[in-house]
Amino acid sequence: MSRYTAITDADRAAMLAAIGVDSVEELFAAQIPAEVALQRELALGDLQEGRSEQEVYEHLSALAARNVSVEQEVSFCGGGFYDHYVPAFIDMLCERSELLTPYTPYQPEVSQGNLQIMFEYQSAICELTGLEVANASLYDGASALAAAAYMAKGQRGEGPILASAGLHPHALQTLATYARGYGCPLVEVPLAEDGSGRTDLKAWRQALAGAAGARPIIALFAQPNFYGVIEDAPALCERAGSSEAPLTCVSVDPLTLGVLAPPGAYGADIACGEGQPLGGRLDFGGPSFGFFAARSELLRRMPGRIAGQTTDNAGRSGYVLAFQTREQHIRRERATSNICTAQALNALAGLLYLVWLGPRGLRELGELLLARTAYARSRLLAIEGVSALYSGPCFRELALRLPARVEEVRSRCIEQGINPGLALAGLTGREGDQEGLLVAITERRTRAQIDALAGSLQDALSDIVPLRAGGPLLSGAHR
Repeated sequence: MSRYTAITDADRAAMLAAIGVDSVEELFAAQIPAEVALQRELALGDLQEGRSEQEVYEHLSALAARNVSVEQEVSFCGGGFYDHYVPAFIDMLCERSELLTPYTPYQPEVSQGNLQIMFEYQSAICELTGLEVANASLYDGASALAAAAYMAKGQRGEGPILASAGLHPHALQTLATYARGYGCPLVEVPLAEDGSGRTDLKAWRQALAGAAGARPIIALFAQPNFYGVIEDAPALCERAGSSEAPLTCVSVDPLTLGVLAPPGAYGADIACGEGQPLGGRLDFGGPSFGFFAARSELLRRMPGRIAGQTTDNAGRSGYVLAFQTREQHIRRERATSNICTAQALNALAGLLYLVWLGPRGLRELGELLLARTAYARSRLLAIEGVSALYSGPCFRELALRLPARVEEVRSRCIEQGINPGLALAGLTGREGDQEGLLVAITERRTRAQIDALAGSLQDALSDIVPLRAGGPLLSGAHR
């Protein structure tokens, strides 16, 4: 039996007639604005007229060969997704058919394996974050953060959403999009002017107190923040737990939790984040999963679904979906989420990765990342003209200010097989970031590779016209 059977022109005409429209274009005319519609046939290049299977395969292989993966270059790129080592057994277990194929465990009697995985995953996330309840995963870190804001709206009512400027810029954009739908204004607290790269604590406290108007319903920050800087999380959460205070949500890097205090330890109400570092590869920008944990009082406001453990009438242990708060399961007006699936397979990879590391391994990995980040910082800041964009303590990532155009420096380094990091210009929108390079250090980056990066940066900078006050120096001042 064919795995895919295309509809015929007659099938399409019959469906359009049943709907009452004459064409597919007419069907979508009201939903797709004219300014974003393609308005032409899709250009297929060499495949426009159709080719044999062999010719199509060769054409697509040639296109694929133009890509460069982290297996072909030494990559110091980060900014949310990282080149961590993924042990082979994770792929092996995730490819087992009973784990690869299930969508949603509607029938618990035939979905015990999948439900047990969800339960064990939730238990691991609770242990990791120090909070009482966790859901069975969300799409990604940014959507988990937005879900926390929506949960606060249900718990605290109307009011502003307070967010640190140290959050990932894409997460801030996602929050802004969701907040507009919630009808809640988004208030962004800047980084401190002392150059540390941390959230401005004075401005944060003023905003929490409602100095600019209404008191916020939730306050969100990242630990570490987008620049790799470790925030003073206890100070940012000092008012958490009070029934009158805004909820506090931490977007936390899970790999820091072997060496940094978990969110539950310093009073956070909610912890969420991006799960890609936990056993996820850098495949086509993903896939990944978002994790989400909270205090037990917030259980019935949590998004997604929660697996639970119970016993059957014979006293045998079993697993069920204990809470199903998405609109597919309950009345829409009572739903806390419109997530119609979860990233269960990716969450399984995250669970396996945590089991593989264990508490001791997670601590040792965190210590290794701290040591290599410190070495990279000292090595790279020794290059003439290179300075730290922010001075605060950092974990796995550090932001540098280069004395030349970052994209030009990156191009020179990439020619040598080294991707030096992420250009901040145009990503954060902050004026001070225009000469910024965000460098990520994982356990796959050795001291020799860090030394090679330093040499590559030094060579590139020696050949490029330096910048001063936004423009090139005179030719006589070339390094």
